[in-house]
Amino acid sequence: MLITDYFKKFLHSSQSSGILLICCVAVSLLIANSALAEGFQNILNKEIGTDVFGLNYPVSIWINDGLMVVFFLLVGLEIKREIVEGELSSFKSASLPIVAALGGMIVPALIYIFFNQDSEYAKGWAIPMATDIAFSLAILSMLGKGVPLSLKIFLAALAIVDDLGAIVVIAMFYTDQIHWNYLALSGAMVAFLVVLNFLKFKKHIFYIIPGLFLWYFMHHSGIHATIAGVLMAFTIPTNISTTEISPLEKMEQKLHLPVNFLVMPLFALANTNITFKEGMVEGLFSSLGYGIVLGLVIGKLVGINLFSWIFIKLKISSLPDQSTWPQMLGTGLLAGIGFTMSIFIALLSFKGHAEIQDEAKFAVLIASVFSGVTGFLILKYLGKKESKPAAANV
Repeated sequence: MLITDYFKKFLHSSQSSGILLICCVAVSLLIANSALAEGFQNILNKEIGTDVFGLNYPVSIWINDGLMVVFFLLVGLEIKREIVEGELSSFKSASLPIVAALGGMIVPALIYIFFNQDSEYAKGWAIPMATDIAFSLAILSMLGKGVPLSLKIFLAALAIVDDLGAIVVIAMFYTDQIHWNYLALSGAMVAFLVVLNFLKFKKHIFYIIPGLFLWYFMHHSGIHATIAGVLMAFTIPTNISTTEISPLEKMEQKLHLPVNFLVMPLFALANTNITFKEGMVEGLFSSLGYGIVLGLVIGKLVGINLFSWIFIKLKISSLPDQSTWPQMLGTGLLAGIGFTMSIFIALLSFKGHAEIQDEAKFAVLIASVFSGVTGFLILKYLGKKESKPAAANV
């Protein structure tokens, strides 16, 4: 009985998902640099599914483009709830993640371009623009009640905007072909979901089935399919009745455990299996390494906080409720965890150049670890020193 109680406590602890994710990262890195590496990679590359409708993909694709849609659906639900009735319900609070995300994309890209504009690495300018929403939120969750809820919502919203920006950049600069017919069908499916919301359909099945079609069309359009989760989330009803829990909250409650203890661990295992090779360390001290590391660590920190400070001083936006500038600094560093999204862009940027890809992956790993650890420490120790509400810090 005691073991069961501990297990239940672990499952419902806000820190548990972050701890589990870090353990999965460690396991994945160990496997990738051991005799098990080839076998593990074979599992990830094994195709499963059916050729009917073109649904036969490697395990890694099912995890990244399939299961991760559920993660983005959950984050989208949380953000919609906060926009409707929570921390993002005012223009000032809702606008801050958007402008912060813009700063967090522009400044890192400029830093990278400064180091690489006239080199063979120039086309990797988008690498430090990305934020790995899964890992950044996992690290923040490990702080539990040590940070205000508003800061968690701010980072989630910022990371969603950042990911949407990355998807647009990938579509415009790194995608060989966009299938407009599938993109149009995706738009039609979103419109259908909006109509269901307008007609006040409240059973989840009415949204899940069209949501699956939306994922299918989006995946075949050439645009990263995870955006389907966010789009679907924003069509789930919030206020069907004031006397019962909304469909959005019910779906949110159902998704928390599978996302935290199935989707995220599988994502970490599948995407952090980086094999360390000779020359990777040397790549850190090249213009490529400088651009990536300084872009993610300094660029994200400066871009997010500079743009936030400007818009707050102009009284267009406001700090997240009960948060402080030291906490914003820590959050800016957590946004520098580019990890899987940055690695994905690096692979697209340097197709056919395995050595450059390896150097870029190692630089992203080092920058992400440094940003994550530093951001965590600032939020845990420095962020506690000020306890004034946000309004007093503007």
